[in-house]
Amino acid sequence: MAHADSLTPDPAGARHGLEAARAAMADVFGFTAFRPGQGEIIAAALAGRDLLAVMPTGRGKSLCYQLPALLGRGLTVVVSPLIALMRDQVGALQANGVEAAALTSVDTPAEREQTWTKLDAGALKLLYLAPERLAVPGLADRLRRAGLARIAVDEAHCVSQWGHDFRPDYLRIAEFADAAGRPQMLAFTATADAAARRDIAQRLFTGDALEFVAGFDRPNLHLAVAARRGSGQILDFVRARKGRSGIIYCASRKACEDTAARLRAQDIDALAYHAGLDGAVRAERQDRFVKGEAVVMCATVAFGMGVDKPDVRFVAHAGLPKSMEAYYQEIGRAGRDGEPADTLLLWSLGDAALRRRQIADSDAHEARKQVELRRLGALIAYCEAPRCRRQTLLSYFGEATEPCGTCDLCDDPPALIDGTVIAQKAMSAIARTGQRFGLEHLIAVLRGVETEKVRARAHQNLPTFGVGADLSKDQWMSVFRQLFAAGAIDQPIDGHGEWRLTDAGKAVLFGKDTLQLRPPEDRRAARAVRAGPARDLKDQLSERDQALFNALKALRADLARQSGKPAYTVFSDRTLIEMALARPATPGEMAGVFGVGARKLERYGALFLETIAQAVRITRPEYRLHGELRIGAAASLRLA
Repeated sequence: MAHADSLTPDPAGARHGLEAARAAMADVFGFTAFRPGQGEIIAAALAGRDLLAVMPTGRGKSLCYQLPALLGRGLTVVVSPLIALMRDQVGALQANGVEAAALTSVDTPAEREQTWTKLDAGALKLLYLAPERLAVPGLADRLRRAGLARIAVDEAHCVSQWGHDFRPDYLRIAEFADAAGRPQMLAFTATADAAARRDIAQRLFTGDALEFVAGFDRPNLHLAVAARRGSGQILDFVRARKGRSGIIYCASRKACEDTAARLRAQDIDALAYHAGLDGAVRAERQDRFVKGEAVVMCATVAFGMGVDKPDVRFVAHAGLPKSMEAYYQEIGRAGRDGEPADTLLLWSLGDAALRRRQIADSDAHEARKQVELRRLGALIAYCEAPRCRRQTLLSYFGEATEPCGTCDLCDDPPALIDGTVIAQKAMSAIARTGQRFGLEHLIAVLRGVETEKVRARAHQNLPTFGVGADLSKDQWMSVFRQLFAAGAIDQPIDGHGEWRLTDAGKAVLFGKDTLQLRPPEDRRAARAVRAGPARDLKDQLSERDQALFNALKALRADLARQSGKPAYTVFSDRTLIEMALARPATPGEMAGVFGVGARKLERYGALFLETIAQAVRITRPEYRLHGELRIGAAASLRLA
C-alpha cells in the first residue's frame, strides 16, 4: 500500500516496538499490561500496516491507535461519530499530558484558532474529527501539509451498509484519505460480522489490510432477559442498584420521560434523553450523567455512542433492541472499567411484531431487509434461549464457550421438558383457525374462553377449544414466545398480526419431530432478576478501607469540580480502590497503582498521598504541593 515517503510511520516500529509501547502505556496512562489482543494490534500499527480490529467495548480500542500516535511520526486523525465522545476523549488525553484536540461545529473561534496554531506548529499528536467535517474543502490538503500520518476510524461498522448502524457520512473517509495522500488506515469497531468486515475493508483500504478479531466476550457483564410484564420490573431492577450509574433504553420519548419520573419518585436521580429535547438540554443532561456517580439515564438509542463513561454499572432495555449487534453495542456501555456490571432485557412478542413491520416499511433494499430480519430472529432466539445466555450470544458472533456462570440461566438453569405435546396444541390452534389470528384469540381458543370473537366464528366448536385450559394466559404467552424463537411459528411481515406455521413447526405438529421447551412461565412464578453481580471490587474493602475510599472519592470530586471534567478523568474507581487497599506512602509506591501515569502522579499524587497519610495518622509534609492544601468536601484546592 502506497504511503507518502515523508509520512511513513517509523519502520516498526523497528525502533519502538511493543516494549516502547508498554513503557509509554505505563508512563502516560498508568497501565502496566496489555489487555487481550492489544499487543498484536499495536505492533501491527507501529509497523505501518493498515488494519481492521474488532474488539469488545472495554477491551481498550482507543489505546490501539493512541499509543502508535504517541510513538510514531506525524499527526493521527481520529474519525469519531459524536462531538461529546470526541471532547471526552480529548479531555482524558490532555489530563494524561497528551497533546490532543478536536475540530467540531461547537468550537469557539478562539478554540478553533488555538487548534490550528498547534497543528501548523506540529505540536498535536491526535486530532479528532466528525465524519461530516471531512467534506470541508481543502481540509485534506491542509492536514497533509501538517504531517498527517494515519487515520483511525472509530465505530468503523458505520462504514458498512451491512453494519447495524450504517451512516452515509462515513463514506467520505476513503475519498478524504485519497486526497490526503493515502496515510495509514486503522479501523476499529466492537461489532462487525463477516459480511460487514468485508464491506469495511473494501470501502476503507486500497490493498491488503490485516484483520484482527479479538473476541466478543465481556465476562464482567451479567446477562439477564425476562418477558416484560409492567413498569415495576424496571423499578425493581434499578432500586436494587440505587447509588449506581446506569442506562435504561426505552422505545419512545414518552417512555423515557415516564420512566425517569417514576424513578425520581423513588428518590433516584434519573434523567430523560431523547431527540425531542432541545440540544442544549440534551448536552446538559449528558454532561450530568458523565460527571455524576449515581445518575440513571432513561434514553432512546440516540444516547450512548457518545458516552465515554467507564463506571456505568448497569444497562437495561425496556423493550426489544433493533438487532443482536445493536444489543451487544448497547450493553457494552456498562462496565467499561472491567468491573462487574448488570444487564437486563425485557421484551414481548408485540415488540418483535413492531420491529418486523419497521423493517418491512423501511426504504432499505430487499437484501438489507432480509439481513435485518435474520438479525431480529437471532435476537429473539437469544431472548428465549434454553441454555447459557453467553453461549448463545457468542455463538452468534462465531465464538464457542463453556457455560459462563454469570447469566440468569446459569444462576438458575431451567429444567427443559419435552414440549412436543404443548407445542402441538398451540400449533393446532393456529392451523384450525386458518392461520389468520393473533395471540389473544388463539389463547382464548386454547383455554376454552368463549369471547365474542370466538362465538362469532364458532371456534368454540373446534376440537382444539379448551385443550389448554390447564395453562394460564401468561403460560401460553411463554409457549408462543418459545415457539417463535425456535422457528416453529412466524408472522408474515405484510400481515395483520396473524400467526402461521413454518415447515419446522409442521414437522412437530405432524409428529415428525420433537421439541424441548422451558416450563411455561406464569406471571406470579416468574423468575426474579438477580439483584447484582456476585463479585464487586468494593467488596474487598474493610470498614477502614471504605472510609479511606470515601475520602479519596471526596478529594476526586473536588478536583473534578475545579477542572469542570468528569471524576473518572482524575482517577477511576478501580484506582481509588487500589489506593485504599495498598495505601501507598511514597510517590514511587503511588506510581505502581493501576491508572497512575507520570502526568497524573505529578499533578495529583501529593494530594492523594496526603489524604492517605492522614488516614493512617502519618504526616508527610514533603508531599505537599506549592500552596495551601485543605482536603474535604468543601476544600479549596490550589494546584501548583
